[in-house]
Formats: sequence, structure tokens, C-alpha cells
Amino acid sequence: MSKIKLKKGDTVKVISGEARGQSGKIISIDVQKSRALVEGVNMISKSEKPNAKNTNGGIVKKEGPIHISNLMYLEGGKGVRLGRKINEKTQKLERISSKTKEAVK
Repeated sequence: MSKIKLKKGDTVKVISGEARGQSGKIISIDVQKSRALVEGVNMISKSEKPNAKNTNGGIVKKEGPIHISNLMYLEGGKGVRLGRKINEKTQKLERISSKTKEAVK
């Protein structure tokens, strides 16, 4: 299992699968399964019983999980690969863009 370089809140683009070409922000990541929920991407229909939040119940559209390998980090509207490097000043591990060689937030 490789290190997951994407984080919650990153803007990503789907590079393969049914939702290819769509982009959005990462809502959550499941590290064990290597899957992420991306806002507005890979929408699935789920049946829900009536509850306090939704008194009627019925069919609800939700985001479905996508495998991490099918996502690419977006920087300035273009997809870039991410690497990791130790910052000499702070001695902390940072994510860096493969194109600009600069640290990613």
C-alpha cells in the first residue's frame, strides 16, 4: 500500500472511470480502502427511510466513493502529480508539485 498524497479539501479531477473529466473537492478519504468522496462526482441513488432530518424518506442522490488512483490533483486548472520532499528550513515533509517544484498548500 502506497502513501496517499491527496488530502481532504484538495481540488481533484477524475482521470478514469465513469465520471472521467469531472472535478470537485475531496469531502473525505478512507485510507484503508484507498477511496475518496469527491463533491458532486460519481453520484449514486440511495433509498432512505424516514427520519428526523428527512421526514418523507425516499430516493436520495449521494456521492459514491472513487479509488484514489483515479484522481489527479488540480493546480491552476491543470492536473499535476504530487511528490514529497523534506523542507530544509522547517525539517518537515511537504507535498510538492512535479511541474513547478513548489510546495502545495
